[in-house]
Amino acid sequence: MSYDNDNQSLKQKTAQGLFWGFLSSGGTQLLNLIIGIFLARLLSPEEYGIVGMLAIFTLIAGNLQDSGFGVALINIKDIKHNDYNSVFWFNIGVSLLLYVVLFFCAPLIAKFFHQPCLTSLSRFIFLGFIFAAIGITPNAVLTRSLRVKEKAIITITALIVSGTVGVVMALNGFSYWSLAAQQVLYNVMICTGRYLFSRWHPTFHVDFTPVKQMFSFSYKVLITTVLTTINNNLLTVVFGRLFPALSVGNFTQANKWNTMANQLVSNTVAQVAQPVLTRINDDNERQRRVFGKMLRFTAFMAFPAMFGLALIAPQFIIKAIGEQWINSIPLLQILCISGAFIPLYTVYQNLFLSLGKSDIYMWLCVSQIVIMLIAVLACHQLGITAMVIAFACINILWLLAWQVFASRLIGYKFTSMLRDLLPFLLITVVVMALTYLVTLFIHNAYFLLASRILIAAALYAITMKLLHAKIFEECIEFIRNRKK
Repeated sequence: MSYDNDNQSLKQKTAQGLFWGFLSSGGTQLLNLIIGIFLARLLSPEEYGIVGMLAIFTLIAGNLQDSGFGVALINIKDIKHNDYNSVFWFNIGVSLLLYVVLFFCAPLIAKFFHQPCLTSLSRFIFLGFIFAAIGITPNAVLTRSLRVKEKAIITITALIVSGTVGVVMALNGFSYWSLAAQQVLYNVMICTGRYLFSRWHPTFHVDFTPVKQMFSFSYKVLITTVLTTINNNLLTVVFGRLFPALSVGNFTQANKWNTMANQLVSNTVAQVAQPVLTRINDDNERQRRVFGKMLRFTAFMAFPAMFGLALIAPQFIIKAIGEQWINSIPLLQILCISGAFIPLYTVYQNLFLSLGKSDIYMWLCVSQIVIMLIAVLACHQLGITAMVIAFACINILWLLAWQVFASRLIGYKFTSMLRDLLPFLLITVVVMALTYLVTLFIHNAYFLLASRILIAAALYAITMKLLHAKIFEECIEFIRNRKK
């Protein structure tokens, strides 16, 4: 494959972006792991369940305050200060309006979940999305210029500060308020860091013309993002309405570890996918090559990470956070299987956004949420586990719908998808099966946990090396070059 200077520069920026994206995601998830272990040992499933009930409201409010304009800013070819400035003030206005609405809706939220304490708790937690709105525009500035290193520093610093505060509060008996304080402080720190690194500042001369011009694209992204949020948190809402806080807490714990693991890959790819694909959206052949390579890289990371977590879930949950969470183990294992495919969605979604096809993006997500809701509710009588299985199956199978439109848009065929993904999937399944069999005789939980991680990682790396997997070789080469 030959590249001109501009192409080579883009390739280098992409590699650097993926490297720092991985460090950012890896550092983030490592800190989340440490903080999560401390908090899970200090708090009960019921306390986690109470905060978990509010997750969907916080996330949707965050979607609404952005209104899709963060994505729209990244897609603009020749961007000006007025574009950033108009989006900044629009988001501030929307976030303040939403907070007022949700402030008065807090008693209704508490009544819906049969938890009176949610009135005051939700009013505090919802403060976080005001700060999140302030940071949207400077985040777009950083993302457009592929400044992933700076974003990594911001995220890790915010996690350390907010996580420390959360743990200290939990130690001092603040119960679920420690989780709430951690969320709000995290948003404050992220907002502050983005302004310091982006060096972009708003002005009071406001012209909303750019917002109007972006609206036809951004409102579809908004609808899609809200629906994706609903889809990802559908079970939390259903469980919160139908089951006690204990059940919600077990699912919330399982879903938290699943999300942390798949976001390690998703966030790595998301840092660079849309900016890179947008720059080459006028070259169909090149975009097809880059898209396929991104899928291979994502599969190379996602399948072993998620299937590996499913393999070690029993030992990890019991020894890391305690036997009180034992009922979350089967839920985590089921979620991990579908979670292995979630990062692939990120690549497809960023492809459609880079092509300005927010309408296709929107309708695919609308269809998925409808089918998901029908499938989950149909399994209600069979219990929580059956509902989670239905949720997982739809998430896996719906990837085929995204593939149909990728084929139509850039000519990326179904056979190409199989060629890019199946080798990594099959190798991962074989590696995990062998690891399971080899470690059956080990009875000490700590030794079993460490053995499965090391053996699976070694077998996967050796297999990639023996098969001369290009993605693996390029990763090793990049790491070696950085050491020189």
